This record gives sequence, structure tokens and C-alpha cells, in this order.
Amino acid sequence: MKILLTEDDFTSRKTMQIMLRPYGEIDVAVNGIEAIDAFKESLNNDEVKPYDVIFLDIMMPEMDGQEALKEIRKIEMEAGIVAGDGTKIIMTTALDDSKNIMNSFREQCDGYLVKPVSKNDIKEKLEELGLN
Repeated sequence: MKILLTEDDFTSRKTMQIMLRPYGEIDVAVNGIEAIDAFKESLNNDEVKPYDVIFLDIMMPEMDGQEALKEIRKIEMEAGIVAGDGTKIIMTTALDDSKNIMNSFREQCDGYLVKPVSKNDIKEKLEELGLN
């Protein structure tokens, strides 16, 4: 499986990398802009396999995860990828309020994990999405 981990906090990023390592190849972005660039590269380069799943933090500098999610779904739509057939996107955040959760699902995220994320949380969410 090809994974894009988007997380600005160094400690959270390293912890998530360790937990995701058994599932496949991991690329890392530290903000939404880098995530979008990596996503575009995976779609537009025949040599690079598209991402199976993106773990996307909500609170990041430069471009937050909500904005990045919206842009990624727009890019998929423009590429002719039907809603639901694109890359699975799992939001990861310390924000467990209903506004952020609803906004994420409104913009077509596939899952939502509240930090601190555990190995079991990741395993269950990947299984739920048919990725494990």
C-alpha cells in the first residue's frame, strides 16, 4: 500500500510513521501544500503509483487539512475520478468537535481519527476501508 502522511508536528509524524510502517511505503508532507503537491505528482507521473490512503492532519500551517482535503477531491474530480473511487483520506486531529467532523465528511473524507492515534485505531480504520 502507498501512504501519504501529512503531519506538521515532528513527534506525531515520527510516531505515525512507526505505526504505519507495517502497511506499506510512506511518503511524508508537513503541510497541506506539500500534500497537494505529492498527490498531484502521484496522479500525473506514470512512474509513481497513486496513493491508496492519505492521513491528513487538520491543524497545520500554510494550508490546513480541511483545505487540502477539499483541493484533493477537486483534483480528483477534474481528473475524472468518481467520488468514492479516489484515494482514501483519513483525517487525524486533536479536534473531536462536531463542526470539524461534519466539515471533514462534507468534503468527502473517508475516516476521522482523534489523537492520540493508536496502532489499533489505524488497523481498524484501514480494515473498515478495505485497505488492510
